[in-house]
Amino acid sequence: MKKVLAVLMAMVLSMAALAGCGSDKEESKAPETQADAGETKADAGETKADAGETKAEGGSEASGDPIYIAVAAPMTGDNENYGKGFYNAATMMAEEWNAKGGCLGRPVEIVQYDDKNSPEEAASIAQKIASDGNVAGVIGHFASGVCMVAAPTYQENKIIEISPSSSHPDYSGIGEYIFRNNTVIRTEAGAALDIAVNDLGKTKIGVISIMTDWGTSTGTIVEELLAEMDGVEMVAHEEVEESSDDYSPAITKLNDAGAEVCVCVGMYSLDGPVAKQYKAINPDIQIIGFSNAYDEQLLELGGDAVEGMCFPVLFYSGSDDPAIKSYVDGYTEKFGGAPSALTSQAYDSVGMLLTAIEECGTTDSETVMKKLYEITYPGVTGETKFDEIGDVQKEFVKMTVKDGAFVPME
Repeated sequence: MKKVLAVLMAMVLSMAALAGCGSDKEESKAPETQADAGETKADAGETKADAGETKAEGGSEASGDPIYIAVAAPMTGDNENYGKGFYNAATMMAEEWNAKGGCLGRPVEIVQYDDKNSPEEAASIAQKIASDGNVAGVIGHFASGVCMVAAPTYQENKIIEISPSSSHPDYSGIGEYIFRNNTVIRTEAGAALDIAVNDLGKTKIGVISIMTDWGTSTGTIVEELLAEMDGVEMVAHEEVEESSDDYSPAITKLNDAGAEVCVCVGMYSLDGPVAKQYKAINPDIQIIGFSNAYDEQLLELGGDAVEGMCFPVLFYSGSDDPAIKSYVDGYTEKFGGAPSALTSQAYDSVGMLLTAIEECGTTDSETVMKKLYEITYPGVTGETKFDEIGDVQKEFVKMTVKDGAFVPME
């Protein structure tokens, strides 16, 4: 299996006291949650997180002690749309299982934790979940750096964590209880550059990346991949603050260097404003993003400026596949907007965890963990199977924005 990244994780774990909890679950007791999550609105729909806890509605046929699944992600702040999407998807999957009698005949309940996309908050949440000892698994966290702070606590306490979004290459190596339902960032970065070079025919590439652990590591990977490509030049690479609203200094440097395409290494909160500000001085610039930009918030933030923007994704909400269409229609009706790729990976992550529990006939974490390495799950984001280190391999769909909507590239 996987080897623990001992040196790195020892540094992380020194930040907080370790929780002294094993894998035994006191399952008749509801997990305690943070007291400051407050009230949140999930995507366009509304959910209430009273004292940090929100639970899926149970089906009438399920009975007995609930099976608790935690969703830990940003429910407030700049990246709240991702966390709320995770939570929406998790509750939707739980309700589907509950309508069929639950998992192992027991109701499934989703418990929400707001980590604010903060490593410190995530460390505290991981300690709380470990101390409570009642959670069958954790869906989250969102950002790779945040995931990697929380994961050692989950690993030490034998708690399954499945991140729908972490792409840092070292994340899954933290331990055998740590999974990701997302591709590693080198694979996705290669797909993004393939669009820029082979689909759009651009050879002068500029890069704008956010100054976070994920942004810095991904920006470096983009540089490395470009250096391996013949006939392609990286003309400039500028790092920016994630929360900035003025990217003109970085844009000016890329534009003066002759960039034909701008690769945005960030979330929709970066891509939308960059597109607006860049196209104000160069209407012909082509913007390339990553799958985390595939969200309706991008269209709201960028408006006409994101028209023609491209990115690789693992999920397309406009698919004609009956299973995907049913899921998208149900999600849209319930929450008021189509699900993103990362939201859909959260939906499948909950489904995989519950399927493993059902097939095992127990919530024992070690037994379920081993089952997760064995099953192949036919999810809305494609056939999913974890490899020996808890990673997945999936096919990307190349997307663009056309007439104000997301459509596959022609």
